[in-house]
Amino acid sequence: MQQPTPRPAPRPADPQTPLRRAPVQRRSAQRLARILDACAEVLEETGYEELTTRAVALRAGVPIGSVYRFFPNKRAMAEALARRNLDAYADRITARLTAPADQPLRWRRAMDVVVDEYLAMKRTVPGFALVEFTVPAPRESRQANYEVADRLRALFAGPLGLDTADERLRTAFLVGVETADALLQLAFRTDPAGDPAIVTETKELLRAYLARYLDGPGAGEG
Repeated sequence: MQQPTPRPAPRPADPQTPLRRAPVQRRSAQRLARILDACAEVLEETGYEELTTRAVALRAGVPIGSVYRFFPNKRAMAEALARRNLDAYADRITARLTAPADQPLRWRRAMDVVVDEYLAMKRTVPGFALVEFTVPAPRESRQANYEVADRLRALFAGPLGLDTADERLRTAFLVGVETADALLQLAFRTDPAGDPAIVTETKELLRAYLARYLDGPGAGEG
């Protein structure tokens, strides 16, 4: 019996960039970084609902006009922080998985690192627990996990020999990210530091699920 052609996983529309204008000078980029650092600190202290552009400007030591130069409102500012978090997450994973050419990347280790670096950011990065890779929004309108899944798939495409045009694999990464997200949220509801038993089960589940897609010749098994 002929298998149906896999369809791409549906996803929400891509959002527009949260920045009103991108910094072009080093000084401007440094000011933007300072604003986002302050945003993370204020989030950590007050929560998203109490976050204000004025509080961020005061914490960053900049005129409030400097905040509005980059962001029209607090939501855009938090969205930019979330995107910076995703970039930092990808950088941390890449740094952990950089290996000599004669030591090929093993996908099971890669997935453990994906979980471990998320946990590390959850525990140590200011504001991350509140915005992670997206601002608070109705579940049906969130697209952060689509972006995380696509970023991870692209990150591992070369080292693991993945076919980036394989829609079935794209869906598998999305399902893996959504599943891990739900379970790790449970881990932190159970234990403020992340319940280690649930974390262990999350890793086991990811290995068992993704093995059907990533095991095999040229797929980085191991």
